Amino acid sequence: MTVDINPSARRILVVDDDWLNRELLEAYLKEAGYQCVMAGDGVLALQAAGANPPDLVLCDVQMPRMNGYEVCRHLKSNPATQFIPVVMVTALDSDDEKLRAVEAGADDFVTKPFNAILLLTRVKSLLRIKLLHDKVEERNALLKQVLTRYVAEGVAETILTDPDRYLRLGGETRPVTVLFADIRGFTAFTEHRTGQEVVETLNSIFPDLTRIIFNYRGTFDKFLGDSVMAFWGAPLASDDDTFRAVKAAIEMRDTFGELSATLRVGGAAANLGLGIGLNSGEATVGNIGSEKVMDYTVIGDTVNVARRLQEIAGRGEVLISDSTYQQVKDQVRAERKAEQTLHGRREPVIVYSVTEVIV
Repeated sequence: MTVDINPSARRILVVDDDWLNRELLEAYLKEAGYQCVMAGDGVLALQAAGANPPDLVLCDVQMPRMNGYEVCRHLKSNPATQFIPVVMVTALDSDDEKLRAVEAGADDFVTKPFNAILLLTRVKSLLRIKLLHDKVEERNALLKQVLTRYVAEGVAETILTDPDRYLRLGGETRPVTVLFADIRGFTAFTEHRTGQEVVETLNSIFPDLTRIIFNYRGTFDKFLGDSVMAFWGAPLASDDDTFRAVKAAIEMRDTFGELSATLRVGGAAANLGLGIGLNSGEATVGNIGSEKVMDYTVIGDTVNVARRLQEIAGRGEVLISDSTYQQVKDQVRAERKAEQTLHGRREPVIVYSVTEVIV
């Protein structure tokens, strides 16, 4: 990672109760091209840093109202300023004073009278480290932004704490609840619409559906044409994963009903519906693909059954398997349907149609 330090873009906060020392430091720093902000004591320094965090702080120790060690401790304990380098600039040069500076969190210690070249060299070195940290934080923010397109923000935070575990290629078997939601009537809808109208319609529907998935801490898997796939139980698992999945399904159904009632394309009503299927059980979860291109997904019979339930669900219907029902039966109202023989399976499966959540 290349680091290009542009002095004119770096702001340094100089904290000293002696105006002559402040002006001397300011002269050296401005000569080197840095911007300067002055503070005559520790309290004013914290106010300045809080209002507009600098890139580095040069701080005297002996000052009225608040000494330099206290300033440093406050800066290092504040998440907004904790990574700003702090250099103690003081006439105190004993080992005890240096130890106090380190204990307060200072990044360096310069003794007065100081050598200007040495001071500026240390400033440049610390600013380089600060810039490296800022670039890492920018990349982490970008990675988090990408992750939150697939998982809830809390899940993304956990993944970033241990990316080697959660982002490596491979899978593991674990219990999950899988959801498929498909837009009914969409094939007929596309026959009389332009490609742009079709895309605009999907883009007006999918944001609300995926938002609901994230709100219930589900993991978005993928879009499949006019369908959505999501699952609960990975990468993080909770005792109420299945219930949250069913609640998400009910809210998706209701939200889609509201959307479709007002959705008009080309002056005509869209006349669309949403069919949803859920199934719970063990499946293989992980990153499938290659080191360069991978898909965090879930595979196995549990997924296939959820997909088949979605295929037989009517407009506005949420179908769940018996394995899902047994986990939420005290929390939902559901009607048992006739046993269904799903495509690709010999034995019929017990199916329930969920009407509402009761807790």
